[in-house]
Amino acid sequence: MKSLIKAVAIAALVAAPVVSFAQSSQQPVTRAEVRSELIQLEHAGYNPATSSDPKYPADIQAAEQRVQAQNPTVAQTQPSADTSGYGAPMSGSTQAGGMKQPMSGPKSVYFGN
Repeated sequence: MKSLIKAVAIAALVAAPVVSFAQSSQQPVTRAEVRSELIQLEHAGYNPATSSDPKYPADIQAAEQRVQAQNPTVAQTQPSADTSGYGAPMSGSTQAGGMKQPMSGPKSVYFGN
């Protein structure tokens, strides 16, 4: 029974990289595709020249929604970006503790000098 469990675990470990590699089948975006998307966003009302605009995320998201409303077939074929504003989940851990105090003997190094 233990050998069966070990065999299944080893098979799962060997198959995991293959499955994860198979899922990343997206082709890189070409320069022409980026340029055409930027032109579509500009026609939808987005102005990339306002770099110091405090409403930047809301402006580009609204323009992207307008472009998707105009082209519903493109919106279905392309995966949408994460717009939650939080990014990927953290996968680390932290520890807290007290500050290490310097060791000092009963007398200073300069005692008597």
